[in-house]
Amino acid sequence: MREKLDFNTGWKFCPGDQNLELPPFKDPMYLGAKTERELRGYASADYGKNREMMFGNWKDVTLPHDFIIEQEPKRENNNTLGYFTYHNGWYRKSFKVEESDRGRRLALYFEGIATHATVYFNGCLMAHNFCGFTPFEVDITDMVKYGQENVVAVYVNTTDQHEGWWYSGGGIYRKVWLVKTESVSIDLWGVYVHPEKLDGMPGWRLPVTVTFRNDTAKRRKVKTFITIHGQNSDYETDDDGGLYGTEIQPKDKTTGTWELDMDHPRLWSIEDPYLYTCNVHIFDFYTNEELDSVSVKFGFRTLKFDADHGFFLNGKPTKIKGVCCHEDYGLQGKAISDSVKRYRLELLRDMGANAYRCSHYQQSEYTFECLAELGYLVMAETRWFESTKEGLEQLEALIKCHRNNPAVIMWSLGNEEPLHNNDIGKRIFVTMRETAKRWDDTRPFTTAVSNNPGDAPVNEEVDIIGVNYNLWDYDKLHEKFPGKMIFASECCAVGSTRGWTYDDNPKRGYLHCYDNRTGWFMSREATWKFICEREWLAGGFQWAGIEHRGETEWPRLCSQSGALDMFLQKKDAFYENQAHWTNNPVVHIYPHWNLPDRIGETIRVWVYTNCDEIELVQDGNIIGRVQVEKYGHAEFDVTYAPGKLEAKGYRDGKFVGSDIVETTGAPVRLELELMNRHELKKGDAAIVNCYALDEDGKRVPDASPFVKFDINGGTIVGTGSDIADHTPVPAQDRKMRAGIIAVCAFPGENCTIYANADGLEPARIKIPVNE
Repeated sequence: MREKLDFNTGWKFCPGDQNLELPPFKDPMYLGAKTERELRGYASADYGKNREMMFGNWKDVTLPHDFIIEQEPKRENNNTLGYFTYHNGWYRKSFKVEESDRGRRLALYFEGIATHATVYFNGCLMAHNFCGFTPFEVDITDMVKYGQENVVAVYVNTTDQHEGWWYSGGGIYRKVWLVKTESVSIDLWGVYVHPEKLDGMPGWRLPVTVTFRNDTAKRRKVKTFITIHGQNSDYETDDDGGLYGTEIQPKDKTTGTWELDMDHPRLWSIEDPYLYTCNVHIFDFYTNEELDSVSVKFGFRTLKFDADHGFFLNGKPTKIKGVCCHEDYGLQGKAISDSVKRYRLELLRDMGANAYRCSHYQQSEYTFECLAELGYLVMAETRWFESTKEGLEQLEALIKCHRNNPAVIMWSLGNEEPLHNNDIGKRIFVTMRETAKRWDDTRPFTTAVSNNPGDAPVNEEVDIIGVNYNLWDYDKLHEKFPGKMIFASECCAVGSTRGWTYDDNPKRGYLHCYDNRTGWFMSREATWKFICEREWLAGGFQWAGIEHRGETEWPRLCSQSGALDMFLQKKDAFYENQAHWTNNPVVHIYPHWNLPDRIGETIRVWVYTNCDEIELVQDGNIIGRVQVEKYGHAEFDVTYAPGKLEAKGYRDGKFVGSDIVETTGAPVRLELELMNRHELKKGDAAIVNCYALDEDGKRVPDASPFVKFDINGGTIVGTGSDIADHTPVPAQDRKMRAGIIAVCAFPGENCTIYANADGLEPARIKIPVNE
């Protein structure tokens, strides 16, 4: 039976390249041209037996691992890549395969390696993978040494080619699995469940397509048993009563489809993201021995893309309130822990987002799982807009890996490609689309067009039209393509710096905290109003949900377009989106009211709200009461004096909520708060925020002490506060900016984190971990 084993511990890593001189005689050249070609160096199965690793730069690592993020950024390095020095590296792991595994299929499954990966096993070159975002499988069965040590070596090249204009990291930055199956099994991503609503009836047809593989030298025959598990009912079927079975040729694959029916299933939706589980079991036709079983989650929902009325989920008109996100984290780089991936998505859901664009590549399997569980609508995107063999293989991996996921509502085949604007790009798109339909034809295919979208030939071929920015082109596009739904695949790109209450300061790397617009993009407020005024415009994906490293200008280290900063702290934009995207009363006033150098100055005070009216009160005196335009904000000019400002929100004349900013005292003590909401398991990362409090227990929004952190029963991964702080991420001592420092740690048993700062009362917090 199938075993999927964690393969992430026991690795060794060495930075840099190996320099092997060419031997001067024939024998090593002759033997090096055979199957076990790597007889010397890091990929050799024998390397390390003479204790070479003890004297080199090898260190023990646990995957996922990003070997770029630990550096100090340097101004002379590339800005789009985060100002880091990119280099190459080697990984090695030894493990024993027992004799009892003989006759089984063994494979290594890599979820992602950045960027160019070459995999060796026992000295044999096994695989290349040149996309840093695509999972891939390496069958090691034929090269296994049973009852002995086996060695896997991976060379990672981050310098020859970069796949994007953002921080891409380096290393085996996603999980690795050792998968053991019988020699007859279900293929990788080999179960496809695609529910079909029966027209005019409450019932659903449920085709289940299974791909089998036979790794033996004989014909094999199997029978299939399928169960569907959900809250409403369980459904069982077998392969035509077990009378006929499915035959698989030697060293081959074959596919079969079983059609089930289900009445009144519980639908997957944004509000109720209900998931069913399909379990597929296969048995030897003659002996009834169970050979394999695979379980996949799926959901029942209907999608409609209407050119005049926008997007419908389960027959309900639904505006796409989306965010574009890279998959990185300021304190872990690309090697994000599952607990952090979930926390990011939980924050964005609290903000009111109901949709997520995987910008601009296939993101991790756990992120996709969370997106389904949290009720997101997903624009799943491939990295390479190419109809080459590799480009199509990457598209195949994306679709087959995630086609069961009900959250995925569209496939995106590219982003801002120059070739969108000529016939070459049109031909590429058609080849990609028609090829991809073999794997899934239940969702539309699109691409994100930015340059001259009104005349881009590729829009003649897309199923639905995605436009980046260019709001002035939308009305013309709607007239030109009256039969195609249009949506904003990317919009806004409004930059701001958390807690910065002054004008833009390029020297310090900070932007003011107010919503704004420039010549090529519009503010969040203007963009959302534009979208909502057009029923036919399905919604949009805002750039960006979260700040990401790279794509920046010195001295700051990240793009500033996020509603969350790169350490996952809420910016004022978070509450602006919340006011636009949620129905519960939102009142958010800013800036904070600790402005000692601005006494007597006129301060622009903004209030983000979804209320009809806002009343502003300063130290008990009413400053004014204004009506708020729908999707707009309230704005006041206030003479600064220390004290308290309160914004009161009204709907239909009734008070519904308020927000207060208040001048605090000087910091006197530190506070630590665990931010993860879900239960932490062994191996999860904890995110802890450190604040400075005054003598009344109020958090000081402009506090800037230098804080030293320590930990018992765990490891601190990194600390961060200032997006323009060039201190390396792993530093345990950090200067606070704007009142918060984020700490990322791997807690163990009885874990406690400590924070100390000169002149302030220290803080500690225990991190519970479920073993």
